[in-house]
Amino acid sequence: MTTDPTILIVEDEPPIVELVSFTLRAAGLQTTAATTAAQAIECLQKQRPHLMLLDWMLPDLSGLRLLGRLRSSREYQDIPVIMLTARAMEEDRILGLDTGADDYMTKPFSPRELASRVKALLRRKGPEQAEAVLHAGAIALDPGNVTVRVAGRRIDIGQAEYKLLKFFLTNPERVFSRAQLLDKVWGLQAAIEERTVDVHVLRLRKALGDAQKQVRTVRGEGYLFSHQ
Repeated sequence: MTTDPTILIVEDEPPIVELVSFTLRAAGLQTTAATTAAQAIECLQKQRPHLMLLDWMLPDLSGLRLLGRLRSSREYQDIPVIMLTARAMEEDRILGLDTGADDYMTKPFSPRELASRVKALLRRKGPEQAEAVLHAGAIALDPGNVTVRVAGRRIDIGQAEYKLLKFFLTNPERVFSRAQLLDKVWGLQAAIEERTVDVHVLRLRKALGDAQKQVRTVRGEGYLFSHQ
């Protein structure tokens, strides 16, 4: 029985499914495919994939709505997802990330780059990641149930801001530039503009309320997360 990671490709264009499947198998990964959101859900129920490649435009339900359902599901919320879509506007990328995508690639794409991004995301989401509750001052982030509390009170926080906060909590007291945060938190490289990080930091601070002072701006350098 193979132990290679399994990638679920949710895409309704057969040529793209064939190209992606060939590319990933050549990279030592296993693949399965679904052409609709309904088929994707069936695949999830039969075998939990290590990662999902998700098209935005599907025949029955948009990939974005399917992603939203996954992120609201306790069973599937932590499956890594890369959106692979023709929607290339920055606002589309931001919407995909805000909904919970871990990465975002636009068509046409480089098969080699896709394989590299898949492997990089699998490494970041691997079993070595700590599942213990992360604490810093009044902030407590629980990876097990994907919740954040400030002074014991649960707060509402977006998927993108959650990932940013988790990175900060595991890398405190270090200054990161906007480019570093894009690469280390989302693995996006040049997929969206660096100024988008400022938007997510602003949202994170707003969500943290009185604890927002722990996310500090280092003028001319980037951002730093402090324990206090």
